[in-house]
Amino acid sequence: MKRFNIVLVEPEIPPNTGSIARLCGATNSALHLVHPLGFSTEDKHLKRAGLDYWQHVEVVHWRNLDELLAGCDETTLKFFTTKTARPYTEAVYRPGDYLIFGKETKGLPEEVRTLYKELCYTLPMENSNIRSLNLAMTAGIVLYEALRQQPDYPQAI
Repeated sequence: MKRFNIVLVEPEIPPNTGSIARLCGATNSALHLVHPLGFSTEDKHLKRAGLDYWQHVEVVHWRNLDELLAGCDETTLKFFTTKTARPYTEAVYRPGDYLIFGKETKGLPEEVRTLYKELCYTLPMENSNIRSLNLAMTAGIVLYEALRQQPDYPQAI
């Protein structure tokens, strides 16, 4: 089965990236890091959050978002943002998809959200006083929804 791809665009918080790397390892998903990163990949907090699982994760580095997007089939792209109303559960996920998340403090660039408006999804939140969820939590929720939709993925442990 093709794997899912988690894309972090210019991530800023090492523990988030480390936790997402661990998630990718557990689900056999690839982790794509779009530069510039807000930290060194040698960061102790990044390594601690990923524990000793880094060797089980395929990590792909991209110089910038344009480079990644140029290398992807548009039909495999799904963007996640607080600036849309379309819930993530409306997406149809297929192995090989790129699940793209923006940086923690700013999200995805406006020009990307505009260009790919029909490919943008959000995690609905009931309390309007909360701006967003933690990046690692959001990536986990979306990835497990994508996996849940696959007929050959184990539904129970």
